[in-house]
Amino acid sequence: MPGMLGTVYNAVLRSNTTMLFAVFGSAFGIQIAFDTGSEKIWNTLNKGRQWKDIKQKYMEAAEDDE
Repeated sequence: MPGMLGTVYNAVLRSNTTMLFAVFGSAFGIQIAFDTGSEKIWNTLNKGRQWKDIKQKYMEAAEDDE
């Protein structure tokens, strides 16, 4: 285990610049994963009640009125 920690230290934490890039890169990746996951959960819980699900019904009704 100490060999792995030493490798991580030498590769990422030794230089302030590489640590900064690692932190910002990790934050960016976590943000994308969180946004994607929460959007999937939202769409699953609200299936059939969103505009993208019911738009066709109202578009056809508007065409029939004309």
